[in-house]
Amino acid sequence: MIKILLCCSAGMSTSMVVQRMEKAAIKLGIDTKIQAVGMEEFSEKIADFDCCLLGPQIKYKLNDFQKCAAEYHKPVAVINTMDYGMLNGEKILQSALSLIESHQGA
Repeated sequence: MIKILLCCSAGMSTSMVVQRMEKAAIKLGIDTKIQAVGMEEFSEKIADFDCCLLGPQIKYKLNDFQKCAAEYHKPVAVINTMDYGMLNGEKILQSALSLIESHQGA
């Protein structure tokens, strides 16, 4: 199972993205657990996930989150603004899978 954490300022706007990503995962036959949380929950959740994607509205926190996630050897990236705005679950899911794959290869 691939576990993806999404993080935004309050966890609300990313919940719609989670739904779209879950639909895409089902369509592609990928077993996933995808959860959206607010920024304040990031540090307590990241250890349980394979990666974290940040909502574009909090991309300014990327360095802080990467430092925290590095303790658990977890990659963190920012969701493409266009994909986020269009709720393109499949592209965002593919981004997460690529992030995990490239991190495991590193």
